[in-house]
Formats: sequence, structure tokens, C-alpha cells
Amino acid sequence: MRCFVAVELPLPMREEMGRLQSRIATDGLRLVRAELVHVTMKFLGDVPQEKVGAVAEALGRVKAAPFLVRVKGMGAFPGRAVRVVWLGLEGDFQELFQKIEQALSPLGFAPEARGFSPHVTLGRVARPGAEMNLRLGAKIANFSGLDLGSFTVDRFYLKKSTLTRGGPIYEDLAGFPL
Repeated sequence: MRCFVAVELPLPMREEMGRLQSRIATDGLRLVRAELVHVTMKFLGDVPQEKVGAVAEALGRVKAAPFLVRVKGMGAFPGRAVRVVWLGLEGDFQELFQKIEQALSPLGFAPEARGFSPHVTLGRVARPGAEMNLRLGAKIANFSGLDLGSFTVDRFYLKKSTLTRGGPIYEDLAGFPL
């Protein structure tokens, strides 16, 4: 099954993100449904059913302190040809990220080569290019100083992702308090 490890955002914040998405919507930008917005701590890919229990057990041993996160700023990955529009997150995700990496490494999950850049994805560009960069650039610039406030990360989840024609369906397999 396709799995990932994630931190969820409070419902009122996801609702506000949904309102923001309506303001940046444009042809060629596939918006993430606001109720599905999350922080991906680690994408695991296809995990054999018989290994999911071991993954959950390893994640259950992760111990980190709760921390405060501020949702601030809007931007895009990468710089030249925009592929992803995101909201920035300020907070100490590194401790939790490193402990998740350490817990899953013995199970054969390779460490993330790119490091960790805390963000939530608002939308993905179907066909990157100069025209899309122009359309999105002005919209993103309008929200560069955005500040949606803060929340406390006090738990994380192992999630299952099922891809469908109507978009992904996420299911919590296990939750882990900090």
C-alpha cells in the first residue's frame, strides 16, 4: 500500500487555506483539496502489507517534544518552471524529521537526499512553462507576506494514500503523540 508520514494542520487553518486557494486558482493549476492539506514528513512509497505493522511500531518509538509552527509566506518549487505552489512553515521540524528518518532507516527506507523543507502544498502545475510562471508569479507575490498564524504540532500520523480518478484518498493507519 502507498504510505507516507505526515503532520496534520488544524481544521480552521485548512479552511483558510481553501479560501486562499480560490484566490490563486488558474487554468493548469491543480489545487489540493483543503481537507487533504498536510505536511509530508516522509514519503514511503509502496509498502508491503506485511511490513506496515513494523513501520507503525518503529514510528511509535519516536520521541520528540511538541513544537510551535507558524504558517507564513507563499512560494513555488522550483524557481524557473513552477511545479508546486506552497505555504511556508516556520518551526522546528528538524528534530521530528531526523527521528522519523532514524526510526525507518533500519526497515530499509533510505534517508531523504534533499533534506527537509517544511511546507504544505496548495497546488501542482499540470504543464510548467513561462506562461504559467507569469500567471502564478503575480498571484504568489501578492501573498509573500501572508501569515495564517500558528499551531502546535503534538502528533504525527502514518497514512495510506489511495489514488483515484477523483484525487487521492488518505486514511490514517496510526497516530503517534509527541
